[in-house]
Amino acid sequence: MLLQNESGDAPANETLTDPVRCVIVVDETLAPGKAANAAAVVAFTLGQRHAPLVGAPLQEQDGTAHPGLIPIGIPVLKATADQLSALRRKSVPFCDVVDFPVQGQATVDYDAFLQAVRALPGDSLQYLAIGLVGPRKKVGKLVGSFALFA
Repeated sequence: MLLQNESGDAPANETLTDPVRCVIVVDETLAPGKAANAAAVVAFTLGQRHAPLVGAPLQEQDGTAHPGLIPIGIPVLKATADQLSALRRKSVPFCDVVDFPVQGQATVDYDAFLQAVRALPGDSLQYLAIGLVGPRKKVGKLVGSFALFA
């Protein structure tokens, strides 16, 4: 099982022996460009935290190589802001969670982003996107009611 530790660090001993699912859920009110940015930010961090999810490099017939991609796919789903907050709360005990607070799109200064989040109690944070990696069945139950972001 993949769990986020108290400090938010990547799982120390990740194993992929059990079926794993990776999903990203985005705030349904975001414009397409903002939604794509939120999903990309979360996906980049998920890839860094879960390197074993990246597949073997792709190779063309002539030998030209391309970086490996995630072989299990990453559905991008949509939810309301309240559903995102509830999803995060419900997911932390069972999954590795990468969340992207709304303050992340309010500035291009990462230090200002850090300070804005630090100034708030955790239960008041609102999210633009949540990424989950965890046991396939558990993640499926957590996100089964969400539709694809379109």
